[in-house]
Amino acid sequence: MLTRFLCSAAALAFTAGTAAADYSLTILHTNDFHARFEPINKYDSGCGEKDAAEGKCFGGSARLVTAIAEARKRSNNSILVDGGDQFQGTLFYTYYKGKLAAEMMNKMGYDAMTVGNHEFDDGPEVLRGFMDAVSFPVLMSNADLSGEEILKGVLQKSTIIEKGGEKIGLIGLTPQDTDELASPGPNIIFTDPVDAVQAEVDKLTAEGVNKIIVLSHSGYGVDQRVAANTKGVDVIVGGHSNTYLSNTAEKADGPYPTMVGSTAIVSAYAYGKFLGELNVTFDDAGNVTEAKGEPIIMDAAVAQDEATVARIAEAAKPLDEIRNKVVAEAAEAIDGSKDNCRQVECAMGNLVADAMLARVKDQGIQIAIANGGGLRASIDAGPVTMGEVLTVLPFQNTLSTFQVKGSVVKEALENGVSQVEEGGGRFAQVAGMTYTFDPAQPAGSRVSDIMVAGAPLEMDKVYGVVSNNYVRTGGDGFKMFVNAENAYDFGPDLADVTAEYLAANGPYKPYTDGRITRK
Repeated sequence: MLTRFLCSAAALAFTAGTAAADYSLTILHTNDFHARFEPINKYDSGCGEKDAAEGKCFGGSARLVTAIAEARKRSNNSILVDGGDQFQGTLFYTYYKGKLAAEMMNKMGYDAMTVGNHEFDDGPEVLRGFMDAVSFPVLMSNADLSGEEILKGVLQKSTIIEKGGEKIGLIGLTPQDTDELASPGPNIIFTDPVDAVQAEVDKLTAEGVNKIIVLSHSGYGVDQRVAANTKGVDVIVGGHSNTYLSNTAEKADGPYPTMVGSTAIVSAYAYGKFLGELNVTFDDAGNVTEAKGEPIIMDAAVAQDEATVARIAEAAKPLDEIRNKVVAEAAEAIDGSKDNCRQVECAMGNLVADAMLARVKDQGIQIAIANGGGLRASIDAGPVTMGEVLTVLPFQNTLSTFQVKGSVVKEALENGVSQVEEGGGRFAQVAGMTYTFDPAQPAGSRVSDIMVAGAPLEMDKVYGVVSNNYVRTGGDGFKMFVNAENAYDFGPDLADVTAEYLAANGPYKPYTDGRITRK
């Protein structure tokens, strides 16, 4: 399949632009990389030695270096851009903040990127440090920075680059609710994306630019709204919603590109698993006459650049210091055994669910659901290291918040106990609620006596729920959450949330309180 994609892209690159005035451009793009410098497995987590030996790894900076170089050879005119959220997601970010991302992006030769909400996770200072370290413009159009001295005059709304003798306008876009999703501080005012983009389009057009690309970390839905309600945008390179667009994959969220009027929207999922490759042809007036391509999967067929492999391995060495760092104290051993956490209420399940709920309770969230299979170990009494927390929660899952009706909550709990005889990992550890289940009953009708904050669950009432991104996107059979309202899957790492909760409540005394009753 990869060969077919490459051949198709090569054919497009060489056959586009037959008319003398036509201008052809290959747009290579990534989004939502989230510090996945090392290869990942099919669950978007770190890829172990066994999977690596069996050729089951994806992504990683070393593969991207190779793929980008090969893509550039297929085109005589290309740019490389990013849709935001290079920050956050692994220990590499915890340790290096934006420094390693800047190094790798410079190595790959990016032309520009937009600011993602996670670029603000550690405030404007870390973003500014990253911007000072990269050799390309970082953009954000929909914000008033006049009150933020660290970024004012440095973080630009748009820029103009020249490729193949033509000027290309690039505009950045960031979630309007970044102030709720990250930590940009009190001095930045985020604004409507449509108005912001149109203002920059008008500015660029007045400067004689007729080829305009928006780098949008705002989600697939917002991208379509921007395309439909602005004039002059030729291409939108998306991010934020981890949208996978493809013309061949059955599970794609839409076609690649998705056309809204004459605007081509592209997105390449997340975590470096794909390199987007869009071949665009413009006429002399700057109108898009053709836009074709396909994300290229970064699987074992893509060789890893050896120098990059060595550099990432070197960068990984200091992470052992984090793994050995004492982050909290446990008054007693915290039980996270598989036998308990996949069949009954367990102390580790209560800890993780409580930690999740405490982190987002001020967002109107009432219920936390943690899959028992996501809890991989117990923690001994005494000092707790980050390595121990990461052993319990090794999957780099992020907090997900969403809204569903009570009937969906019940369906989720039924799913959780549907494989309890087999010790299924879907068993639901919870916070903010209680429930009873009877394994003697048939699967699908085992759960009863569901209470939320002391009141019976109402089937038609909408509840705010927090879980992890794996569960929210259908993992462990939780398919009822896939179409949840107001879903946001890209919160802080669950291990970090749990470590911080342990520290804030230390010395932590584990407990069970009867929130789950097994008949």
